[in-house]
Amino acid sequence: SQYHTVKIADAAVDLNDTAKVKVILQQQHDTWRHTRHRLGGTSKKGIDCSGLVYRTYREELGYDMPRTTDSQADMGKRVYREQLQAGDLVFFKTGLFSRHVGMYVEDGKFLHVSSSQGVKLSSLDSPYWSSTYWKAQRIR
Repeated sequence: SQYHTVKIADAAVDLNDTAKVKVILQQQHDTWRHTRHRLGGTSKKGIDCSGLVYRTYREELGYDMPRTTDSQADMGKRVYREQLQAGDLVFFKTGLFSRHVGMYVEDGKFLHVSSSQGVKLSSLDSPYWSSTYWKAQRIR
C-alpha cells in the first residue's frame, strides 16, 4: 500500500528546493551529530534511523512521515541512484529482515544513524553501504 505524506505546517519546505533541503540536512547533522543509536529512540538520548527521518521531516521540513523504516520505504516514488537529490530517502538491506534508512544530502553522502557511531554522514560509495544499498524514494 502506498502512503502519502501530509503537509502538517503551512510553512512546509518546498521539497523541490533541494538547495534549501540540503542546508536543513546539514544543520540536522550538526544538531544531532554523535547522538547515539537507540532502537525505538527519538531523542538526543538516543535515536534510530527511522526516528531521525521522522523527526527531520516532521519538525524541520513540515511533512508527516510514518515512524518505521518499512513504512517509510513505501512513501513517495522510486528514484534511481544516479538521480538522487537532497532529501531523498535511501534504503539498505542490512540483514535478512533488517532495513536501514538515511536521507541523501549531496555528493554521494547521506545522513543517518549508525548503530556503532550514532548520527553521522556516510558515503553511498563505501564498500558496506554500496553492497547493502536497496533503493531510494523521493518524497514529494
